[in-house]
Amino acid sequence: MILVGLTGGVACGKSSVARLFQDCGAILIDADSLARMVVEPGKPAFKAVVTAFGKKILSPDGTLKRESLGKIVFASPAKLKKLSAIVHPRVAREQARMTRAVAEQEPQAVVIYDAPVLIEAGAHKRMNKILVVSADEQTQITRLQNRNHLSKTEALRRIKSQMPLKKKIELADYVINGTLSYEQTKHEVQRIYAELKRLA
Repeated sequence: MILVGLTGGVACGKSSVARLFQDCGAILIDADSLARMVVEPGKPAFKAVVTAFGKKILSPDGTLKRESLGKIVFASPAKLKKLSAIVHPRVAREQARMTRAVAEQEPQAVVIYDAPVLIEAGAHKRMNKILVVSADEQTQITRLQNRNHLSKTEALRRIKSQMPLKKKIELADYVINGTLSYEQTKHEVQRIYAELKRLA
């Protein structure tokens, strides 16, 4: 089995690349889904997040208001660090458990771990290969404005809250340009998947 960390800057097209790998037959583990799961009401991380950030981040139904939490943490590196310290270790444990389960059932599998802050969280050290999806800053801003309805200032804040793409690329085994056309991206993913399959 081969474990590939898929990361990149925010709004670079990482999710599209992840879906294309799935189409090829890769098994996808999504860090965002795990992060949502570990902070569900009743889970220890939920309590820790509410204690750290207060009841103002709760919806009327008692779940986390992700948008409110996002505004708080992306405006302050210290608060983002605090949230990461609560969520990341639990996500890491969940990812390790899922990876072990896959290894037992499909020893030849290509597992793609899609994690926006793979490198910032130190999870890249547990991967066999690292793949980075990149895009220029203007593309990222435009996509964030359209997709998340953010102002340019908020979009830039999200981008700057992550490690610079240049540094991520330095650690990558593979890089995919997130501004390529769908067909070109698909071709790149198929090429990389074939190589990973051989390695697995």
